[in-house]
Amino acid sequence: MSFDQIVLWGGFNFFIVLMLGLDLLVFNRQAHDVKLKEALMWSGIWVTLALLFNVGIYIFQGRQPALEFLTGYLIEKSLSIDNIFVFILVFSFFQVPAKYQHKVLFWGIFGALLMRAVFIFGGLSLMKHFHGIIYIFGTFLIFTGIKLALDKDKDIHPEKNVVLRIFRRMMPITQTFRDGKFFVREQGRSFATPLFIVLLVIETTDLIFAVDSIPAILAVTRDPFIVYSSNVFAILGLRALYFALAGTIHLFHYLHYGLAAILVFVGAKMLMADIYKIPIGVSLVVILAVLLCSVAASLIWPKLKEERILT
Repeated sequence: MSFDQIVLWGGFNFFIVLMLGLDLLVFNRQAHDVKLKEALMWSGIWVTLALLFNVGIYIFQGRQPALEFLTGYLIEKSLSIDNIFVFILVFSFFQVPAKYQHKVLFWGIFGALLMRAVFIFGGLSLMKHFHGIIYIFGTFLIFTGIKLALDKDKDIHPEKNVVLRIFRRMMPITQTFRDGKFFVREQGRSFATPLFIVLLVIETTDLIFAVDSIPAILAVTRDPFIVYSSNVFAILGLRALYFALAGTIHLFHYLHYGLAAILVFVGAKMLMADIYKIPIGVSLVVILAVLLCSVAASLIWPKLKEERILT
């Protein structure tokens, strides 16, 4: 790794750690219910930072890497919508108080960043040494996209989580929340709290989502820094996006068809890579068009109240 690369990677990771530190230790030091205004403000901040970073890539690295970053960021941002459905379902299932949700999501996203880094570099290494894996990734994305389009049931069953079952055998769990703590010590014994169980479920479900999202962005670029940075910005803005959309996400009932179409498109792009490389600009336009159409369709043809109850 050259000196310029060390500075680039070191500077970027320092910035991310700094922002996470400010988030946890300054702006959200006290547990509180995140209101819509605050959520929209932080969503705007993270999107603005991502776009400014994109401008920086354009200035210092050129048009192609900038388009790759923007396309990758858009893919990861759109696919992260499914994470929001999971957050809503998990918090509802465990009846997590609103003031503790931010803390769970902070540490959940911190863990997700570490897992995504492992997946990204593992995927890049596989594609570098075993070119044929691109066809496996492409086929998997098409299969996942079709499954997402056909599967209307977004229910998850936390009580069936394998990791959770194993953990319960290893450590006792308190019956109630303990002032926002993950672990407590009572009567000479250590206990996990339900809040840690929620974190465990969110981490393991994100691991499953990473299996879809990482191959998708690898179809756009093989540049490790572009893949990593676009993924990081999308993940960091996810927490604020949850609080901004939690009450209205049900309105976008056609969005999962758009996400399915994006996965199929990206999978096809991978399968065609050795025959015809779809220009990155075309990919960006297609992804934007699919997202806008699915959102517009949701607003033009809203779901009936009866249908909402049934789903």
